Amino acid sequence: MAVVLVTSRSFGSGDADLVRRLEELGHEVATGPSDHDLDALADLLPRADAWIAGTGPVTAAHLDRAPRLRIVARYGVGVEAVDLDAARARGIAVSNTPGANSDAVADHAVGLMLAALRQIAVGDRRVRRGDWSVARGRQLGSLSIGIVGFGRIGQGVARRLSGFGARLLAADPFLDEAAAERLGVEPADPERIARECDLVTLHAPGGSPVVTADWLAASRPGAVVVNTARPDLVDEAALAAALRDGRVGAFAADTLAGDTRADGSPLLSDELADRVTVTPHLGAQTVEAVDNMGEGAVRNALAALEGSAPPDAVVPAPQGGRR
Repeated sequence: MAVVLVTSRSFGSGDADLVRRLEELGHEVATGPSDHDLDALADLLPRADAWIAGTGPVTAAHLDRAPRLRIVARYGVGVEAVDLDAARARGIAVSNTPGANSDAVADHAVGLMLAALRQIAVGDRRVRRGDWSVARGRQLGSLSIGIVGFGRIGQGVARRLSGFGARLLAADPFLDEAAAERLGVEPADPERIARECDLVTLHAPGGSPVVTADWLAASRPGAVVVNTARPDLVDEAALAAALRDGRVGAFAADTLAGDTRADGSPLLSDELADRVTVTPHLGAQTVEAVDNMGEGAVRNALAALEGSAPPDAVVPAPQGGRR
């Protein structure tokens, strides 16, 4: 029997009973906190043979406390929170679930575009105060829309937006030109997107900011920015200043720096409430995406436990098992 540590908040909360599946195979499922607090995991890590990890950090210190661990199976796509070098040095495989939540996030991105353009959340708050005054918005089909990051999610957004009739531009250092042509998307760079686009949606992998003070200064007046990717793509102080002075018309996001600890973000100030819409990192939270991510993570974990190569390995398991 192996012990599978689960620290993802939504694992097993879809239609698929993944805990039961693991238990029917003879494995024990142990749950831990999603923030991966080291002290809270002190009794669990030494027993874990596989770890289905959420968005919390997985550091060398975590791995040092898990001598039996064979795999960190990320529940989701991003692996930036995992110390890949530390895992590699210890002979621990790392995997993710590519494409599992792409449709869900693409749907959410379009929803945030509409919320920002039509002031949906603001309108709801006004009505609840007895204020039925209206604000005039924009239609998606009348806009030039820039997609920064043209992987699975960016292409999914382009497919959805094609039905609205918008002009689409995409920037990606590894742009799939065939996909862009097929979807009627013009190749561009982030600077051109800033100059020409009424709305910009971010789907890049993170690691360096896109929305900076210089980028904002070059952007089209009144532009809308949407971020369902990584918080470090946005200089929040610069964006807040641009919203205050009217350079940017609205911002909608599913993530802020610090996420659940983002209370101090300048974008959450009361004065910007009518121009900023933020959802609590729920872009991937659909029944279908939860099942896809969970099943992918379980598939990878089981492969490692059986001594096989995880199908979605980012760091492969060494031959002969853990060193």
